[in-house]
Amino acid sequence: MKLFLLDAYALIYRSYYAFIKNPRINSKGQNTSAIFGFVNTLEELLRKENPTHIAVAFDPPGGTFRHEAYEHYKAQREETPEDIRKSVPIIKQVIDAYNIKIVEVPRYEADDVIGTISKQAEKEGFDVYMMTPDKDYGQLTSEHIFMYKPKFAGNGFDILDSDAIKEKYNLASTEQMIDLLGLMGDASDNIPGCPGVGPKTAEKLISEFGSIENILENTEKIKGSLKTKLEENKEQIIFSKFLATIKTDVPIEFKEDEYLRKEINEDEIQKLFEELEFRTLINRVLKKEEKNIKSPTPFQTSLFEEFNTNTQEEKKYSNLTELNDIDHNYEFIDNETDMINLKKKILDQEFVSFDTETTGVDPISSELVGMSFSFKENEAYYVAISPKFEEARKQAEIFKEILENEKICKIGQNIKYDIIVLKKYGINVKGKLFDTMIAHYLINPELRHNMDYMAETYLNYKTIHIDELIGAKGKNQLNMRDIPQSKICDYACEDADITLKLKNILEKEIAENKLEKLLYEIELPLVYVLADMEYTGVKLDRQALKESSETLTKELIKLETEIHKLAELEFNINSAKQVGEVLFEKLKIVEKPKKTKTGQYTTSEEVLESLKDKHPIVGKILEYRGLKKLLSTYIDALPQLINKLDGKIHTSYNQTVTSTGRLSSSNPNLQNIPIRDEQGKEIRKAFIPDDNCTFYSADYSQIELRIMAHLSNDPNMLEAFNSGEDIHAATAAKIYKKPITEVTSDMRRKAKTANFGIIYGISVFGLAERLTIPRSEAKELIDGYFETYPQVKEYMDESIKIAKEKGYVETILGRKRYLPDINSHNATVRGYAERNAINAPIQGSAADIIKIAMNNIYDRFEKENIKSKMILQVHDELNFNVVNEEMSHVEHIVKEEMENAVKLSIPLKIDSGKGKNWLEAH
Repeated sequence: MKLFLLDAYALIYRSYYAFIKNPRINSKGQNTSAIFGFVNTLEELLRKENPTHIAVAFDPPGGTFRHEAYEHYKAQREETPEDIRKSVPIIKQVIDAYNIKIVEVPRYEADDVIGTISKQAEKEGFDVYMMTPDKDYGQLTSEHIFMYKPKFAGNGFDILDSDAIKEKYNLASTEQMIDLLGLMGDASDNIPGCPGVGPKTAEKLISEFGSIENILENTEKIKGSLKTKLEENKEQIIFSKFLATIKTDVPIEFKEDEYLRKEINEDEIQKLFEELEFRTLINRVLKKEEKNIKSPTPFQTSLFEEFNTNTQEEKKYSNLTELNDIDHNYEFIDNETDMINLKKKILDQEFVSFDTETTGVDPISSELVGMSFSFKENEAYYVAISPKFEEARKQAEIFKEILENEKICKIGQNIKYDIIVLKKYGINVKGKLFDTMIAHYLINPELRHNMDYMAETYLNYKTIHIDELIGAKGKNQLNMRDIPQSKICDYACEDADITLKLKNILEKEIAENKLEKLLYEIELPLVYVLADMEYTGVKLDRQALKESSETLTKELIKLETEIHKLAELEFNINSAKQVGEVLFEKLKIVEKPKKTKTGQYTTSEEVLESLKDKHPIVGKILEYRGLKKLLSTYIDALPQLINKLDGKIHTSYNQTVTSTGRLSSSNPNLQNIPIRDEQGKEIRKAFIPDDNCTFYSADYSQIELRIMAHLSNDPNMLEAFNSGEDIHAATAAKIYKKPITEVTSDMRRKAKTANFGIIYGISVFGLAERLTIPRSEAKELIDGYFETYPQVKEYMDESIKIAKEKGYVETILGRKRYLPDINSHNATVRGYAERNAINAPIQGSAADIIKIAMNNIYDRFEKENIKSKMILQVHDELNFNVVNEEMSHVEHIVKEEMENAVKLSIPLKIDSGKGKNWLEAH
């Protein structure tokens, strides 16, 4: 028989912090991270281990006997985040719905309750598994009592028996774990221990003397300052052992039948998960109950990972409305007469929702299969398109008059995709747009924006999923061309219909949130700009990439030889484990290397950067990794993305991914192309213009600092920009109190790091790490910075104050960034929100400004019949394929529109260049 006892709060905290950078927020604004993580952990346990008996232990409200004995017990801990406090009652409801026993005893912690039950159950023949990441539980392990410890980053579990605990902590018995904690203390619980005694010393003392009592009785055998520390802190050490001892005599009785695993309450689970919007979990949890609860189920999903869904099973348990539940009129059209009649109907409308069905997800290479239209809720039309291109082009052109009609508003979900697809069929969509995905993104930037999710949350409606038509992902998945057209009708019509319904709701929310200018004047016009850029693409020099690959591969081999020579042995440089062993065991470059929670040496880029001066091998390993990544991610990968028809790559720009408003890109991700090192520049060299054209690049100069100057209205910063001074040199001159002519390159470098670091809320520690300077110097630098620019500090404080009052901050143009944790009493959580409160208006304003510039440049090109094309956007930089005879005119337009996109207190400036490739131009 297997009894599992779960330490509730340990698992809840773990779940919450697993999502701290990307919290799960539902449509009601509720942070469900802790609940979702806890349920996933519970589900993984039930499926993987199939316990016969189970319970969850909670700490009681109020203090415990340890708090009564020691008022500072756990006093150093941050206050529980509000979202965890709000989640606990719901988690208890979930546990009740699972029909799992909750144990909670006044004055005793969950550790003590679990310890007592474990010992009682062991005597009754149970194997007991204590599920917790807390090392204190090691003292309870025995032949039949185990720690069931979640691994770091959700990669399964470790099962630790008494032998594992003894080996891990160098102990003769598990009871000595208490002595170990009593001696070295426990920072997490604020157990003081003996000052100056760490794990190694504690292990050594216990190995020699066996127990704290024996150590204190034999201090005359101990020499030096250690003897003094032990004797002077005798009472504190004994008291620490008392605090570290998990009680096994709590007034609670283990009754086997109360802990027996029972059938779950399906109705209650359904209700709770619907309220929490855990729709994918509903299927997973309820589907399981069709099978014998006693039979073990293989479970491969890692901790905190959302489960896959099975559409048919999800339908069975979902209470969402579906297509068959509503009156609807969806028409299938597959002949020219009906197509023309439909066109006439639409020409009388002010708006139409439309969608394309295609053979794939790449709009450049996919072919049109059909189009759906809707202009009245619950009514839609699906037009089947021929697989023969010329015939398909003629059919599509029937609707050209509608799609190019500037008086009819086109409504879509990710409408950029449809616009690009239709370009191949001679249709250039024009007129006003409404994109439901973009509208929802502006209203709720942190949430998901796919149509299925919005249909569920706004309409309580479950859409037909694509895999119902073409099957699940994999080699056997079909594409739309393989499906009979009549079967596509309901799916396609529903897409257009639901998009129309969502538009009718979202446009009201846009108005209520005062986001009309941002949506209608910036984001929606940008759809046309991005569609044109993606369709145009950018040319790549295959030969240059091939030569770069050969050159860098040789350099990689050379580096590998140099590293092996420095290490005096051959090892796998791509293995973090082997790198750690070479650096910290063989070469011993530091005395106390950092380790991961799994005991492996930490060899992250950040750690290795801080160790570069310890041994020449470290810099070589960093160089090797950078080169390897460059080759695999770009040099060798880019040729695979070249379109065979035009020899170009066509990246996809995403408007609804980043919470700041910045564009992101994929296939390839151009935003992450390295530019600082020489090898990184090799990539830019491969981006070339078309024949008889020149590559032209224009980059905003220090736009985020200019926005900071504008928002803070700091006179010194405004003066530096308005006078045309080098802002970093000017900052250094003021901080170091020297004439600008005496500023050294090192001073400027430090001032530059401070300038940009302050925007991102850099700490003294962070600045010291980045500049590899003492913390005292970093503090002086930051203090000097705020003395130089006092209103910058005022702006930062005011941004945080506004965020605390409103729950969000705004860009210059009204883009909102919601910060639900800004008033948290937990310093870690609150600090993250405060940094975003400072940075989001700056970064978001920079994003808005370049989008305005892109729209204006595109409009000018259209109106002035410019043949040159905008082809790339990377951060604050725009790149163009310029027809040679248009160069001076294009330069004039770009400079004028970028520098006048908005009016700030100081001028916007661009740096620009041109050449035969991106590297020469930038």
